[in-house]
Amino acid sequence: MFENRKCPLLTVDIIIRYEGGIVLIERKYEPYGWAIPGGFVDYGESVEDAALREAEEETSLKVTNLKQFHVYSDPSRDERAHTVSVVFTGDGVGELKAEDDAKNAKIFTKDTLPDKIPFDHRKILEDYFSKSSK
Repeated sequence: MFENRKCPLLTVDIIIRYEGGIVLIERKYEPYGWAIPGGFVDYGESVEDAALREAEEETSLKVTNLKQFHVYSDPSRDERAHTVSVVFTGDGVGELKAEDDAKNAKIFTKDTLPDKIPFDHRKILEDYFSKSSK
């Protein structure tokens, strides 16, 4: 029934509040730039578990107060393939350290966001800052 069906890939991104800002990771792999931590959901894994796993794998932070923020599904959001991302927010706990496919991890604010942000992550961050300032 589903053998020949082509479907978008499911991903998660997590906006981690930490030490007065949010955490972005500098990607080791293309597309390069500073991104919201996240990645692909593994088969048999919930999106919530995937968000927590990706956050810890890329930033070494545990996340508390996990909440779903929004779903982003524009077919052009990722130049590599059609992906759908469930975006979460949460509070980071622990020591920030880049791991896995993150070359670097830093704290940014609305006013200090880097120029090079891949995917649709700038739009996601604009939406987040717009809602958090209300």
